[in-house]
Amino acid sequence: MADLDPDRLLALSYAPTRHRDAVGALWRLDAALGAVLAGRREPMLSRIKLVWWRDALEALDDRPAPAEPVLQALAAAVLPRGVAGSELAAMEEAWGALLSPEPLTEADLDAYGAGRGGRLFRLSARLLGAEHPGVEAAGRAWALADLARHSNAVDADAALAALRRIEPTPRLPAALRPLGMLAALARRDAEPGRPRWEPQGSPGRMWRMLRCRLTGL
Repeated sequence: MADLDPDRLLALSYAPTRHRDAVGALWRLDAALGAVLAGRREPMLSRIKLVWWRDALEALDDRPAPAEPVLQALAAAVLPRGVAGSELAAMEEAWGALLSPEPLTEADLDAYGAGRGGRLFRLSARLLGAEHPGVEAAGRAWALADLARHSNAVDADAALAALRRIEPTPRLPAALRPLGMLAALARRDAEPGRPRWEPQGSPGRMWRMLRCRLTGL
């Protein structure tokens, strides 16, 4: 099963126990989709794999999950909470936007930020049992920061510029604090003059997340 990076593992540890399996399964789906594009060296193969994921996720609405750990976890923990396989399948499209061999455009980044981060955070909020109008913007910011971390210099600069155009996320309610913690890290990554990239799970990042956990800021 796709594992989570140290930042997300820490944020997940602050989700209420009753929600943790569902949110973790959703986040591991995102990690699995991201792993398909790692390096972006074989775009045709990556596209085929993404289509497989989309079809497999849509099929969860009609039939039992196959013997694939991420899909089984989603079927066990996420679908019973009212998230349809078709909603999960829609996450695939955002990743496909990154397969162009050309530098990412502003339109590419907007589609990716909304389709990956916005959707991921919106579904996460549903699983956490709360809503807030700032959730999708927080997700877009986090997704763009994560993309910048794993991209070449040109795309990384474009992703950070797109992140900085997003209005700072307002304080999220306590129920959504795990999402706020990740959004706080995105803002930290986008600070002008900050060396790139500090290791995920490093003490400075952990302190920033704990500050958000305690204060909401």
